[in-house]
Amino acid sequence: MKKTMLAKGAFALVFALFFIGTATQAQIKMPAASPAASIKQAIGLAEVSVDYSRPGTKGRKIFGDLVPYGKLWRTGANASTKITFNEEVTIEGNKVPAGQYALYTIPAEKEWTVVLHKNTKHWGDGGKDFNQSEDLVRFKVNAKKLDDKVETFTIAFSDLTNNSGTLQIMWENTLVPITITSDVDSRVMAQITEKVINGTNVTPALYAAAANYYADNGKDMKQALTWIKKANEQDPKFWTLHQQAKMQAKAKDYKGAAATAQKSIELAKKENNADYVALNEKLLAEIKGKK
Repeated sequence: MKKTMLAKGAFALVFALFFIGTATQAQIKMPAASPAASIKQAIGLAEVSVDYSRPGTKGRKIFGDLVPYGKLWRTGANASTKITFNEEVTIEGNKVPAGQYALYTIPAEKEWTVVLHKNTKHWGDGGKDFNQSEDLVRFKVNAKKLDDKVETFTIAFSDLTNNSGTLQIMWENTLVPITITSDVDSRVMAQITEKVINGTNVTPALYAAAANYYADNGKDMKQALTWIKKANEQDPKFWTLHQQAKMQAKAKDYKGAAATAQKSIELAKKENNADYVALNEKLLAEIKGKK
């Protein structure tokens, strides 16, 4: 009896292995019709990532036909497109908390509706299971016509600044730009207050960073010069000396700027850094003859 049961078990195992092997051999690995893609971008101090699938035009008319106007679209192919923020951002004037959202759109000829949806589990647009009450926000943006055709559906980032960037949705001859901003200034200023203004044992690197932020963002130039001079008094580097020279020139202290630029050139030559030699020489040419 035991031998019979063992024999039957062995036969079942062999059959199962044969079936699995046959099923595996029957599968053909092929390229995806709409390949998956991921893109990640720092915007200010935030990190934004998008996961989506990329269908091709393939000779078809897209918007107003394959993708109808006035109907919710998954913004790509396959599962819904996912957009993730590691911290709060502002999108076209709307506050968006950190988290992951499904990115849907409602295309139109001139104006698109963009939808950030909290339910990320839908396949495609979710069909009858889509519930608008789960939207985080809806807003409208203008669509633009492109001269050159975009064959493969593309999401990209452009126009990056210290605190903003543009998410671009592109396909066929259509571009939809979405502006994303990150709160940078208040957070950087809080760090400067804590680590430089109220800090103890402030390092030259901290003085230089605070000075550069002030100079680059139109803040108190007198304070910026005070900090950059402290940095160079404690630990002069050719790049921080160059920054000081530029600040002095901006403050119309051309004599001081020229002297600092010369010091930067000397250190840059010792370090065999031709780039900073050239930058300082260019600055000297710009301020030559100014009083």
